[in-house]
Amino acid sequence: MTMSATPSFPLSVLPPGVLAGPVRRRTVWVGDVPAAPDDWVRLRDLGRPHGLLPLLLADDGPWGPGWWTREHVFRPERMSDPDDHHAEVVLRTCWAGVVPDEEEDEDPEGEGIEVIAPFGRTWAGLAEPGPAAGVDPERTAAETAAVLIGAGGRGRPRPALVPARRSADLPAAAGWTGPTNHTNDTAVLSAVLRSWEDRYGARVVALGFDHLLASVASPPVTSAAALAVAAEHFAFCPDNVWQGAGSIREYARELRGAHTWTFWWD
Repeated sequence: MTMSATPSFPLSVLPPGVLAGPVRRRTVWVGDVPAAPDDWVRLRDLGRPHGLLPLLLADDGPWGPGWWTREHVFRPERMSDPDDHHAEVVLRTCWAGVVPDEEEDEDPEGEGIEVIAPFGRTWAGLAEPGPAAGVDPERTAAETAAVLIGAGGRGRPRPALVPARRSADLPAAAGWTGPTNHTNDTAVLSAVLRSWEDRYGARVVALGFDHLLASVASPPVTSAAALAVAAEHFAFCPDNVWQGAGSIREYARELRGAHTWTFWWD
């Protein structure tokens, strides 16, 4: 898959909106008004014949309503191709970069290896897939989108369409720069999201200024499975643990049976 082509959007069949992104790389269609509860399914059905997938964009940036339309938000020219990356290699590399240093084990104020227990500093490998009898991933995504839209309040999302073959590719295809402090190339995260699509029926539903929300049709249902997935999440988005649960063990408790996964990069 190439990320270089400028998409041809079927503007005549879409609600009022704008094309966002750099002048020569308009990668995202964004609706002019906040999403309605049925927008996800409607845009999914409108976009599929044109190679477009739906996405919700939280209006939560520091520049006020409509900040998604500004071209510096999406930088597709920075992103590589998810095809060039392998999920396990990405996670192993990220794990090595985020596990606490050995010196922190002796530091009473340091986090130490207890943050990643029961895992060690060597990458443990990919978690097993979720239950085979999971809910339909597309249905779970639509239900998650409807709940997010219905919640309203600050950050009420706008509907968007992005040219992508699969949901996992949406962050890279859009050129989303939210995880800049963790990686400048969102395609490496899309490679991991592809693996979660395959193993857990995950779908990218929403992006914010620095956060991502995914629906999960077949989440881990045992403590052991949730621990293994929590280790992958720590490598993918360490702030979920460092500035959230505090340890992989605690974070795993939140993941067991959860049909939404949220990631936040400081």
